[in-house]
Amino acid sequence: MLFDTFSKKQRLALQWWALPEYQHFDAIICDGAVRSGKTFSMSLGFVCWAMTHFQNTSFAVCGKTITSAERNLIRPLVFLLKDVGFHVKESLSKHYLDITAVGITNRFYLFGGKDESSASMIQGMTLGGVLFDEVVLMPRSFVEQAVARCSLSNAKLWFNCNPENPYHWFYQEWILKKDSKNAFYLHFTMDDNPSLSPAVKERYQRMYAGVFYDRFVLGKWTVSEGVVYPMFNPAVHVIHELPAVFSRYVLSCDYGTVNPTSVGLWGESGGIWYRIKEYYYDSRREGIQKTDEEHYTALELLAGSLPVDCVIVDPSAASFIACIRSHQKFKVIKAQNDVIAGIQHVSDMLSKNKLLFHDSCHDIQKEFTQYCWDSGSAKEAPKKEYDHAMDDMRYFVSTILFGRTDNFFAVSLKR
Repeated sequence: MLFDTFSKKQRLALQWWALPEYQHFDAIICDGAVRSGKTFSMSLGFVCWAMTHFQNTSFAVCGKTITSAERNLIRPLVFLLKDVGFHVKESLSKHYLDITAVGITNRFYLFGGKDESSASMIQGMTLGGVLFDEVVLMPRSFVEQAVARCSLSNAKLWFNCNPENPYHWFYQEWILKKDSKNAFYLHFTMDDNPSLSPAVKERYQRMYAGVFYDRFVLGKWTVSEGVVYPMFNPAVHVIHELPAVFSRYVLSCDYGTVNPTSVGLWGESGGIWYRIKEYYYDSRREGIQKTDEEHYTALELLAGSLPVDCVIVDPSAASFIACIRSHQKFKVIKAQNDVIAGIQHVSDMLSKNKLLFHDSCHDIQKEFTQYCWDSGSAKEAPKKEYDHAMDDMRYFVSTILFGRTDNFFAVSLKR
């Protein structure tokens, strides 16, 4: 089979293990921009290498979750393998595949490395190799446990990721130490994916701003610094008149007792979400601490007679969630609370001008100018200050506006 649409770097990610000048490496690391085709070419190369060098051997394919591994790697890979003559027996309920070609069969187990407890799932196995998809999203303990399972003499490791903070453990321990690890390093840009048209590249360039543009478009390992949302522009995002009609309404809440409580009322019109008005109470500023019932009364006043779909609430606010539910008026949904992913989602919506704010929402406008990255933290995070309206907005965007996303890469085959 011939893959004429693969770029030079994609072919290297696919074939490096068969090329005399690269086959001595024990590992390959592919990092860089989103949609550069590194995931697909690497996963195809991983299977071809395994089927060429092993028989009746176990391998591991790892994503942040098993579901993400199935979606991002297995589904497009199985489609292509079957199309070109491989036999694939899927046992996804048991999280493995048996792949057969020219009388050779190997087993590929799927693992999710979402937290520290994941390391125990792979412990005790003997593997011929491991493929880590988006390795920077996995805890170090899981990755090191999986690496330790590759005890066969000709085993190899396969890593891919989009860049993160340059203080991330994987950058420090693998990319900076690639020579001592005997790892082959390939850096990808969008130009390394010939299936992307100029229009599609331009669209992705418009999707990201700030640190996410540097990482996901330019493919740089960049420190987060300055304001979290540099793309916020009052001249663009703050409006003086609201649409006459909204199709949906949602409330979002970041609850605090000593810290401020922030609630936003959102309405959708024409595919754009508007922050119509807000409730923001700072007990330190006011000198009086309010009860859950008093905050609930303010939430009801904010909603008025509008048909609110649901209230998205900080998942740690157990007492306030119980208070809202006790009144049996609003449906309560605990917010998705992955901070970095949520910030990326909000950045995306701001960059597309899909989030707008009425000029009466003064507190969220003020926080936009003060919400900054914590450059002194070892772990990438925003500072825990001026973040209450920022959090209620993030809860709303992450929980209501963002669902599943799929990786896509196109190839053409000559027969």
